[in-house]
Amino acid sequence: MEEQSKNKISEEEKQLHGKPSRRKGGLITMPFIFANEMCEKMAVVGFHSNMISYLTTQLHLPLTKAANTLTNFAGTSSLTPLVGGFIADSFAGRFWTITFASIIYQIGMTLLTISAIIPTLRPPPCKGEEVCVVADTAQLSVLYIALLLGAIGSGGIRPCVVAFGADQFDESDPEQTTKPWNYFNWFYFIMGAAVLVAVTVLVYIQDNVGWGVGLGIPTLAMFLSVIAFVGGFRLYRHLRPSGSPFTRLIQVAVAAFHKRKLSMVSDHTLLYFNDEIDATISLDGILTHTKHMSFLDKAAIKTEEDNLKSGQIPNLWRLSTVHRVEELKSVIRMGPIGASGILLFTAYAQQGTFSLQQAKTMNRHLTKSFQIPAGSMSVFTTVAMLCTVVFYDRIFVKIARKFTGLERGITFLYRMGIGFVISLIATLIAGFVEIKRKQVALEHGLLDKPHTVIPISFMWLIPQYSLHGIAEAFMSIGSLEFFYDQAPESMRSTAMALFWMSISIGNYASTLLVTLVHTFSAKPDGSNWLPDKNLNQGRLEYFYWLITLLQAINFVYYLWCAKIYTYKPVQVHHSKKVNSPVSGELRLSKKNLVDA
Repeated sequence: MEEQSKNKISEEEKQLHGKPSRRKGGLITMPFIFANEMCEKMAVVGFHSNMISYLTTQLHLPLTKAANTLTNFAGTSSLTPLVGGFIADSFAGRFWTITFASIIYQIGMTLLTISAIIPTLRPPPCKGEEVCVVADTAQLSVLYIALLLGAIGSGGIRPCVVAFGADQFDESDPEQTTKPWNYFNWFYFIMGAAVLVAVTVLVYIQDNVGWGVGLGIPTLAMFLSVIAFVGGFRLYRHLRPSGSPFTRLIQVAVAAFHKRKLSMVSDHTLLYFNDEIDATISLDGILTHTKHMSFLDKAAIKTEEDNLKSGQIPNLWRLSTVHRVEELKSVIRMGPIGASGILLFTAYAQQGTFSLQQAKTMNRHLTKSFQIPAGSMSVFTTVAMLCTVVFYDRIFVKIARKFTGLERGITFLYRMGIGFVISLIATLIAGFVEIKRKQVALEHGLLDKPHTVIPISFMWLIPQYSLHGIAEAFMSIGSLEFFYDQAPESMRSTAMALFWMSISIGNYASTLLVTLVHTFSAKPDGSNWLPDKNLNQGRLEYFYWLITLLQAINFVYYLWCAKIYTYKPVQVHHSKKVNSPVSGELRLSKKNLVDA
C-alpha cells in the first residue's frame, strides 16, 4: 500500500507538470517570487502609507473618521485572506489565486489613481482659514469601491504568496540545504526593502509632486509585479490543491460527535490509519497520534457499522483517519497562539494614525530646505526591522544554536515572545514622548495652535518607531514560521490567512478602542483623550499606556498558551532520521517504521 501510494503521487505529479527535465522549485524560483513581492509590496505600501494624509488633506475627512476608515480597510484586507486561502487550498491552487487577485487589486489601484487625477472626484481645495468641504457621498463611494477591490485582491495575495514561496523548498529532501525558516527571513527582508522605498520616495512624491503621480507609480509597480510572477510559471513547484480543508475538519467533528458515546480504545494503534487515502494531503509526511483532545480520537475508532472492506474508502463522515483527526487538533492548538498577536497589531496600527499626527506637529527638518514627510516616519520602523532581520539571520541564530542545539537558533514561540516584550516597551515609551511634546508646546504657547509646528525634533519619535520595527522582526516573522510549520500541509494557505486574520482583528480592535476612548473620555468642556482637531489638547499618552496595559495582560496569556502548546509530530517520507525543527525530537520516516 505504501509503494502504491508513492507511485500514485508520482503519476499525479507527472500529469500535472509533464516530464520535467529538472527538479522544480528551489532557489532558481526566488528571483521571480522576490521581484513580485518587491513590486507588489512597494505598490501596496506606497498606496496606503500616506493615505491618512490623502483622506484628511484631499478629501477633508475628520481625523477620527479617516483613522477608522484606514483601520477598517486594513482589517477587511486581513480578513478576506480566509476566503482566498480556502480557494487556494480547495481547488484553485496558490499560483492562480495570486495571479487573479493581483489583477483585482490592480483595478482598485487604478480607480483610486483616476480619482486623484480628476478634480470632480474629490472636493475643492481649502482656501485660507475657511471651513473645508468634506467629500460627498459620490466621491466617498469611489474611494470605498477602490478600497474594497484592494481588500478583495489582498485576500488572494496575502495568504498565498508567503506559502507559495516556502513551497519551493522541500523540507523532506535531505539533499536540500535551504530551509523554509531561512526563506521567511529573506522574504521579510525583501518586503522591508520595498517598504523602505515606498515610505521615502513615493511618500515624498505624493507630498511634493502630486497625488496623481504618487499613486500612479505604485499602480505601475503592481502591474510589473504580476508580469514578474507569471514569468516564472514553468520553474515553480506547483502543489495540487487537495480539496476543501474545512470539509475534512467538519467531517472529523461530525464523526467524533456521532461516536461520542463510545469508550476510547486502550491502544491508539487500534485507531483507523489509511496512508493511501491520505496520500494527497500528506506529501511531506503523515501526522502521528497525540494524546491531547482525545475526544476527537473517537472519530477514528473502527466499528462494525463502518463496514470496512479491504481497499474500500470508508464514509469519511462516520470514520476519519488519525491523520485527519490530527489536522483538526493542529488547527485548534494554533488558535490561542494566533489570537495572542491581536493586541500587538492593535499597537502597531497607531503608527499610521496618531503617531503620524504627532510627527506632523514636530520639526521634521534635516536641513533648512528639506524636511522628512510625516508619512515617511515609518522609515525608521522599516530600517530597524531590516537591521534586526539581518542580525537575527547572520549573528543571533549562530550564537543561539550553540546553546539550544536547534538549527533555527530558537523556537518560533520564543521569537514571538521577544516581539511581545519589545512592542510593550514601545508603547510605554510613546506615552512619555507625547508628554514631552505637549510640554514643549505649552512652554511656547502653542497648545491652542494645532497647525503650528512645535519646536521639538521629530527624533523624539524614533525610539517608538524603531522598537515597533524590532518587534515586527521577531513577532511577525515568528508568526509566519509558526503558522506555516504547524499547520497541516494541505492547509498552509488557510493557515497564512489565520496570521492575517489576527492582523485584521487587531485593526478592528484599534477602531473599537479608538471609538470607545473617544466616546467615554469626552467631557462637557469639550476635552477628550483623542480630540478630532487639536492633538495638543488631548491625552494621547493615556491612550498609549492603556494599550501598554492591555499588552502586558496579553503577554501573560501568551506565556500560558506557549507553555501548554504541543508541537505537530510528523513522520517524514525519506529514509533518514531528522530532528524536528522546533522541538528537537526525532521524526521517524515511514520507511524506518515499516522496516521496524
